[in-house]
Amino acid sequence: MNKIILFLVFLIPNLALSSTANSTEILDLTNHWAGYLAIFLFVIAYMLVMVEEFTHFKKSKPVIFVAGIIWAIIGMVYASNGITHAVGEAVKHNLLEYVELFLFLLVAMTYIESIRERGVFDVLKVWLVNKGFSFRQLFWLTGILSFFLSPIADNLTTALVMGAVVLAVGGNNLRFISISFINIVVAANAGGAFSPFGDITTLMVWQKGIVEFSQFFSLIVPSAVNYLLPAIIMSFAIKNEASNEKIEKVQIKFGGVLIAFLFICTIITAVSFHNFMHLPPALGMMTGLSYLMIAAYFIRKKEQKQQGQEGFDIFKKVSNAEWDTLLFFFGVIVSVGGLGFMGYLVLTSEFMYITLGPTYANVLVGILSAIIDNIPVMFAVLTMNPDMSLGQWLLVTLTAGVGGSLLSIGSAAGVALMGQSKGLYTFVSHLKWMPVIAIGYIASIIVHLFWNAHLFDVPI
Repeated sequence: MNKIILFLVFLIPNLALSSTANSTEILDLTNHWAGYLAIFLFVIAYMLVMVEEFTHFKKSKPVIFVAGIIWAIIGMVYASNGITHAVGEAVKHNLLEYVELFLFLLVAMTYIESIRERGVFDVLKVWLVNKGFSFRQLFWLTGILSFFLSPIADNLTTALVMGAVVLAVGGNNLRFISISFINIVVAANAGGAFSPFGDITTLMVWQKGIVEFSQFFSLIVPSAVNYLLPAIIMSFAIKNEASNEKIEKVQIKFGGVLIAFLFICTIITAVSFHNFMHLPPALGMMTGLSYLMIAAYFIRKKEQKQQGQEGFDIFKKVSNAEWDTLLFFFGVIVSVGGLGFMGYLVLTSEFMYITLGPTYANVLVGILSAIIDNIPVMFAVLTMNPDMSLGQWLLVTLTAGVGGSLLSIGSAAGVALMGQSKGLYTFVSHLKWMPVIAIGYIASIIVHLFWNAHLFDVPI
């Protein structure tokens, strides 16, 4: 086997590899068969992710498989050249990146699932449906609520809650449902762009320590422009007629309000840990999870005593987290980390941030986010770590967040709503409004460049 590995390594003559290389040496594999194979495998895996809607093959499966193969290829090449420690250290660094993100998201998902199970979101849905708003009023209400709920509850959860309202009230009005879903996607992504808790990409930037918690709010005006311009144009396509749909009232289960309050306390804890004690936000979130676990004990005891049933089980809420999404992040972070270790991110950084310049590069990041998904794109940018001002880092945070609205497959909110709508909101129906959404995308960038012009002189 070793002879086969050595033979393959020396197939590419222009890569100088020494069998006595120092253990800290990093090899450039961008022109090596290993690099070509890794890129090919990653592209295939991501193609499978993009067609998940049609194949129902969970997105985490191909990227986790490819992540392992990429690092196995790297390990073979390095081992055959006598470099034994560099790869292991690089993998550990990637795992640390993932673990911090994983723990943070696991806590947030557990809280959201608990709040949902206690009926808090259902009460909001019933109130909106039974108020007798017109279709146009509901279009604006669901959009505005999505914009302001997304920074707290994340864009995916927000989209699902507001999508349920639209489906409940829309009835057979297919045009209203389709356009409202597009509006929700744009609003949720725009709202998520000015908060560390609104989107995975903003969370990654905050956890990296590049942008402080309060500095994200500089994006609220550009984000509002990104949402409002397309919403104003799309609202004229909805008839201002009343909806007659009604649904039965529901009550918040015992402990629901307390859990929502504890979630706010958990966010405050995570921010305090990071800003004042310089500890990882994930540690603050895990501390916040203990609040929920303690409260869950007393909620469960009371329900068992009063109702004679099993009661609220916190560990079931943990099991109901979006595990496919959490594992998908593992595959993406480890795969992109492997490609970066091979040298591809250096090449990409040189082209984008030196040849094109940071402004054009960051605008391009948003467009790529609509096609590829903003998580691997943003992780690649963070790994490249180009030398940019605070204004440029906020620009890439904005474009990565709102760029996914250009296509229905460009964000978790869009993909989730396509599944929830059962054919009423599709890739094609979203594509028809892409020029309108693009107006908001371009306008938000222009507004940021002028509104936050003073931040482009602030170094990181």
